[in-house]
Amino acid sequence: MRIHSRGPKNGKANTGPRAAVRLKSWALPAMAALLLLMQLTAPYRGWWFLLVGLSGAWLVSTLWAWSLARGLHLKREMRFGWAQVGDRLVERFTVTNDGWAPALWFALEDHSTLPNYQSDRATSVSDRSSIHWHRDARCVRRGLFTLGPTTLHSGDPFGIYSVTLHDPAAVPLLVLPPIVPLPAVEVASGGRAAEGRPGPAALERTVSATTVRPYTPGDNLRWVHWRTSAHRDALYVRTFDSAPAGDWWIILDMDRSVQVGQAPDATEEHAVILAASLADRGLRAGKAVGLAAQGEQWVRLAPRDGAAQRWEILYTLALVSPGDCPLADFLPALSPTLAPSTSLILITPAVDGSWLDALMGLMRRGAIPTVFLLEPRSFGAEPAPENRAQSLLAELGIAHYVVTRDLLDRPEARPGHPAPWQALEAERTSSQRTPRQILWKVVSG
Repeated sequence: MRIHSRGPKNGKANTGPRAAVRLKSWALPAMAALLLLMQLTAPYRGWWFLLVGLSGAWLVSTLWAWSLARGLHLKREMRFGWAQVGDRLVERFTVTNDGWAPALWFALEDHSTLPNYQSDRATSVSDRSSIHWHRDARCVRRGLFTLGPTTLHSGDPFGIYSVTLHDPAAVPLLVLPPIVPLPAVEVASGGRAAEGRPGPAALERTVSATTVRPYTPGDNLRWVHWRTSAHRDALYVRTFDSAPAGDWWIILDMDRSVQVGQAPDATEEHAVILAASLADRGLRAGKAVGLAAQGEQWVRLAPRDGAAQRWEILYTLALVSPGDCPLADFLPALSPTLAPSTSLILITPAVDGSWLDALMGLMRRGAIPTVFLLEPRSFGAEPAPENRAQSLLAELGIAHYVVTRDLLDRPEARPGHPAPWQALEAERTSSQRTPRQILWKVVSG
């Protein structure tokens, strides 16, 4: 038998917390009915005492369970709606009992999807009182997860009824990939004078304006071309004839068949960290950075600069997952997207070089590549494939780097160590305060 103490109102579905009282066993009602029948057919004082005792216990249990169902309330709060690998997630739970009957025990069951995070707890709460506690954990994997739903289990002291309070509320938690300081690597520069955006070290940007382009978040409003903006009914900014600062296109090879290792030490995870770190470096240098990946869902983010693009790239990298398209098929598909003289940054564990012909096709269109080869041997590949790509790239004079597992196997990329990303500094500073000083975001309750 299940009785819902909170149901829909005015015919509308109830999506909030829902409490249910359930009779755990029919043995007690059956015994009471049997005693009543025996008392009616063969009156005996002993039957009567047993009947009164069992009925009284049943009545007390019923009232107790109803008090818990109506009086127990759960509130769940968190600090932020996003985090980075290595960040400490802190949640605050509050259980309030407004009823007259104490919850001699209750068990909290958490249905969150965040890996290695468990906030289950069993304790008690007195009548007309509340308790609260904190749970924290390290974010160990990038991705989009949920906190909640949450279920609270309790019951009467005789164990006749079970009381369940289920809150279906769940909030998303985005865990971004970490950013690590990279050793000295040079990305082959593309672009020609009058193309792309002005170089970050240009001293004078008011000379030789050549053309205009659509405004993007982060552009200086001083360079808005108001006549063009008024004519086209949209903001446009001037570009200048300064030293070339060609756009960066980061191409992330997410072909499932060439990945090696197990998360978090798999090549795809290290490739994502490398892509995030290179994008951060480029954006800080004033470059317009784009991202392409042939994962389960193809990704194409056109090159832009500014903080908004940083968030867009990190958000995309947090969700990207391996797919089934070979890099040799993906590169030609990108050809119409790439502007001439673009700096092409290719990150791949495919050291067999089967994609080199496709890369040469992009180079004939003016792309300037820099290749980062993730060495499968260092990620435990057995047997280790021959690194033909390295020798071929050297023969062709293409800038390239061999990335081993040790290059990114550093504290900044490991859970439990904060990443040195200055864009998060304000949030990180606030996270050092004590829980009582934090502005909490309500998850449920």
